[in-house]
Formats: sequence, C-alpha cells, structure tokens
Amino acid sequence: MQYSAPINLKKLNVEFDNGFTCRDISWSIKPGQHWLICGSNGSGKSALAAILTGAGDIDSGVISGVPDRIGVVSFAAQAELIEAERRKDDADIMDVIAIGTPVCEIIDAVCKDKALADTLCRQFGLESLLDRAFRKLSTGETRKVMLIRALTCDPQLLILDEPFEGLDVASLAALQQHLAEVSKTIPLVLVLNRLDQCPEFVTHAAYMHNGELKHQVERDDESGFKELTQLLHLSTTELQIPPADPDTTLPELDNTQPLVKLTNAAVKYGDVVIFDDLDWTIKAGQHWQLTGPNGSGKTALLSLITGDHPQCYVNDIHVFGFKRGSGESIWQIKQFIGYVSTALQWEYTVGTSLRNVIISGFYDSIGLYSKYTDIQRDIASQWLELLGMADKADQPFTSQSYGDQRLLLIARAMVKQPPLLILDEPCLGLDDMNRQRVLSLIEMICARSESTVLYVNHHAEDKIAGIDNHLALGA
Repeated sequence: MQYSAPINLKKLNVEFDNGFTCRDISWSIKPGQHWLICGSNGSGKSALAAILTGAGDIDSGVISGVPDRIGVVSFAAQAELIEAERRKDDADIMDVIAIGTPVCEIIDAVCKDKALADTLCRQFGLESLLDRAFRKLSTGETRKVMLIRALTCDPQLLILDEPFEGLDVASLAALQQHLAEVSKTIPLVLVLNRLDQCPEFVTHAAYMHNGELKHQVERDDESGFKELTQLLHLSTTELQIPPADPDTTLPELDNTQPLVKLTNAAVKYGDVVIFDDLDWTIKAGQHWQLTGPNGSGKTALLSLITGDHPQCYVNDIHVFGFKRGSGESIWQIKQFIGYVSTALQWEYTVGTSLRNVIISGFYDSIGLYSKYTDIQRDIASQWLELLGMADKADQPFTSQSYGDQRLLLIARAMVKQPPLLILDEPCLGLDDMNRQRVLSLIEMICARSESTVLYVNHHAEDKIAGIDNHLALGA
C-alpha cells in the first residue's frame, strides 16, 4: 500500500554546515505524486532533498508528514560510507590491517527484503563481488550497493539524488524498470541534472535557484514543463578556451612516437582477470572514447597509463617516450597529463580557494604549495569567468556544490593544456547547462589538436565531435 500521508514544508528556512541556506520553502508532496527536483549546480537541489532526511538546521517554518523509513541515494551518502570504511584502515590495532567490510555485510546492515536484494545483486552484476571489501569496488559498483541498500530497507519514501549517474547500460535499464514498478506503491523524489533521464512516472517538477524553490510544475502542463526545460538549457556565454601559460613549457615530445603504447597489457588480482591481451596505441591528435560496464577495468587501465597502478611495472608500457620501469619518475609522466575523475574529487578535500584549485593544475598538486605567477593567476581568473564563478574566486573549494567542484577540477586539468587530457566521466554530477559547456570545451580541445583527449563515459548521447576512436572493455 502506498504511503498515504502528505509531506508538507511551509515557509521553511534551513541552514546547512557549509553556509548554504534554503529560504522560504513551501512545498507539498501529496499521495500519488512523484517529484523531480532540478536546477543548476549550486542551486540547492540536493539541499532540498536532504531536508526531507533531517539534514540542516531549521531556523523557521514547519515540516510535517515525513515518514520514518526513507531510502536515500546521493553522492554525499556514498562518500560518507566510503570515508567510514577508509577510517577503519586508520584504526589498525596491534599491526592487524583492516581488510574492509564485505559488500554483503554493507547490504545486510539495512536490508529488510533478502529476496529483492538477491535479485538486484544479480541484475546489477554484483553477485561475484559480495565477498569483496566495499572500499575495493569501483565508483559505479559502490553506487549500485547504495541503490540496493535504499531499495531493500522497506522504505516509505525514496529520495534518489542522481541515481542513474555512473551506471553501465545494463544496470541503468534494470534500475529504471524496477523504479517504474516501485513507483506504484512508494513515493519518489528524484534529483536529476539530466532531464532526458526523467522517468515517465514523475508527475511534478520543482526548480531550485539560489536556495529558493522558484517553480513547481505539473508534468501534464506541457507548456510549463517546456519552459522549465528551456530554462535549464539556457546558455549565455560564448565559450573560448583561455590560453596556456607561455612561461610554463613542457619538455618537447617526439611527434613521431605515440603518446601511449601498451602491448599485451593485463591487470589481474590473483585468479581474477580484469582484462588481458590488450594492445593499445594512442597517437598525438588521435582522440579516444573508452567505454565498458562497471568493473570492466576502465579505471585500472587509466591507472596503468598514469603510473598509479602497481601493475604498471609488470606490463609493457611506453608513455611519452619512457618505457615504464626504466628509471623514470612518476612526475616525469604526470607532467604531460591532465586528469579528472570522481576519485580525485573525493581526495581533493583541502581548504583552498577556487582560484588556487585551478592554479594547482600547473603544479599537478592537490592544494597549492608553490608561489604562482601573475600570468597563472590571470589564466585562472579567465577560467573562473568562463565557468560563471568569477565572483567566488576566493571562496573555499570544499563549500561548493558537487557539480561546481567537478567543473573546477575540469578547469584544473585543462589549465596547462597537456599533451594528454584524461577525462574519466567528466560530466558526472553536472546539470544540462554545465554538461553542454564541458562537452563544448572538450570539442574545442579536440579541434585544436593541442591536447589528445581520452574520454571515458557511459552515456551514448554524450558524443563529442572529433573523437573518432573507440575502445570498449568487457565487450
């Protein structure tokens, strides 16, 4: 039976730890309704959803009718669970190293429907990973675990913040089908940046802007919903890539040699083979798209190239004129690479300004520990202007929304215009407007051929002009 009590927020003012405030929120979720919360990065979409879970401090106003059992999926909850597992590593006693909590125990901790959990594990391809430590999973795999926990906790309300991001095609289809069935009995509140992912069962949309609930639109209101879509796709900036720093020059590369060459490459953990017999050559100006389901080895392959994977030294790998294991340092390799990933974003927790985050890309550092030049400061300011964040240059990075943090890290990766730009799910967590800006930026880099792009994504529709080469792992 569907949860039958309305949820009411009346003139609610809520303040969050990062200083963000939701103001004068009046909103009602009635039985039979399913809501989409949308808006630009930093508008308060996730904050509005989080209010329903008890997050934030209520300064004034009233909230009522919120059920006791809520299933929640969000980047914040995912990061919190991963951080809890990491803290276990720091709690070693008597030289006993924590191996981490198995996936099965992470799920069982909240599960009220074992049969459903087993079904979802099978549909999401997690059956073989149930005994693996949760912290050893890929980003997409941890996302699936969060979804299973939310769906099997006997929820009276589901709050799903970007539930489709980071999922491979098969898992996405399974989740969409399951949510369509769940919507018959459980109210859902979805936070989505991609309107093309809005499920058919959604009945209403709420538009957030600067912490205020500006618009509430019924799905059946065709003209109103169309106007909302246009609002979210609004773009007012003519995009231009800021110049490189003329005083920062990288060692010259031999243009007749490939940037990357892997011969018979493999990644194995004991008897588990992630991939093997992989031959891959990336030439300068030859842009690539890398795809594959969760757990197929995309991140491991990228780590072989960057030198962050321990098995890079037992593989036949040539990068930027170096044969791995021939005495080169990791920084000799990384100076030629710009990199963006979800893992980097989770690690970038230092309390530094937005300007310094971008400038740190010149030094390949997390945080800024070198004195920068006036030219570097000016280039960073141009990037902030491009991203619409010029007025926030001195604000702390950690106080920004997830999407704004991702945009800043993309600018950090691009700022030195490296020979190889590795973008691992660069649009993850971005709204439509900023996603299009990022895709346009990448297209410009491809067209200029100053940086060779290695682009990893799950969304077939996020194709980029100029990327004509494709490597599919797990195919």
